[in-house]
Amino acid sequence: MDSAHWMYALLIVVTMPPMVPNSALLTGAGALAATGGLSLAPLAAILLASATLGDLGVFWLGRRSRGRALAWMSRNARRRSTLEWTAQRIQRYGVPSVIAIRFVPTGRGTGGVAAGIMGYPLHKYLVGAGIAEALFLSYTIGFGYLGGRALPDVPPFLIGPALSLLVAGSVVIVQGFLRPRPNTYAS
Repeated sequence: MDSAHWMYALLIVVTMPPMVPNSALLTGAGALAATGGLSLAPLAAILLASATLGDLGVFWLGRRSRGRALAWMSRNARRRSTLEWTAQRIQRYGVPSVIAIRFVPTGRGTGGVAAGIMGYPLHKYLVGAGIAEALFLSYTIGFGYLGGRALPDVPPFLIGPALSLLVAGSVVIVQGFLRPRPNTYAS
């Protein structure tokens, strides 16, 4: 098995479970595809299938352990309110909520569990999860691919973390500008 096959296998392992932070690795994989180390089309297809299967696993976990999950979540007010908020959004807005919740921190796992617990239709959940994962993977791999093309002399494994830090830093800066400032001149 050559190194590309091992990389695909590693990416499947880190993409499937919803609670594993993987953006830097996926961006690095996109950069590796830009340099010819991986093939872009199989990379995208493998990761889409892997991530969607991971989402399906969390959905089934919620569906199969409904009583135990509700009991566990009920013991903590924050977990309970997060589950209720997520379930209400999915009930009210359907597939668009399944998509949007994917982009909220811990939303991939919480959304799947909530949809499973509340008995949301599997086919609708899969449509939403598939679209959400396609969007997430497109921009994550795409940023890495563009970075790999723009910076061919930089090792691909550095591009992922660098871009992740750049995006996170930009978000923090924008949040700082958008945060309301206290009025220090009030009398």
